[in-house]
Amino acid sequence: MALPDIINHQDFLLTIHTNDEKLIKNALPGVHIYPLMLDSENGVWVLRVLFEPGTVLPKHFHTGVVHLYTLAGSWHYTEYPDDLQVAGSYLFEPGGSIHQFQVPADNTEVTDTFMVVMGSNINFDPDGNYMNIMDAGWIEQVMLAAAKEQGIEPNYIKPKVYTVLVSNFNP
Repeated sequence: MALPDIINHQDFLLTIHTNDEKLIKNALPGVHIYPLMLDSENGVWVLRVLFEPGTVLPKHFHTGVVHLYTLAGSWHYTEYPDDLQVAGSYLFEPGGSIHQFQVPADNTEVTDTFMVVMGSNINFDPDGNYMNIMDAGWIEQVMLAAAKEQGIEPNYIKPKVYTVLVSNFNP
C-alpha cells in the first residue's frame, strides 16, 4: 500500500505550550484555566484546569465520556470522599455518570488537572434543580469573558467550522 495523500495540510503543528501562556484566573470562582482545544461543533473540550483548595463544582450529569488526569494536588467526588484522586491519577468517567467535583479545603497546594471532555455537563443546584449546561461553547464564552476582563488574548485550538456548498442540486 502506498502512503496516502495528505488530507489536512498543516503549515505548522497545532500546539499550545501552557508554560508560555497566561493563566485565565477565576473563569469560575476558584477555577483557573488554560484552554487547549474547544470544539463546539463536535462537543469536545480539552483544558488544563487549576482548582483552588475548597473549590466545589455543581453536581452534574455527563452526556459523554471524560478523561481526567491529575498533575498535582488532590480532589474527590463528594459521593466518593474516600477515593481521593492525587497527582498521577487518571480517571475515566463514562457518559451518564452523576457526581460533584470537590477539592479538599485543607489542600496545601492548587490542584492541577488535564481533561478531555466529550459532550456536556448538565449542572444542578444543591436541591437537584437544573442550573445550566456546560459544553465547549459555554466554556469558550465564559473563558473569553474572563480573559477579556484580565487583558488576556488566549491561544487555543478551535477546529474550523466546515460548510458544505452544493451546487446544481436537483432533488
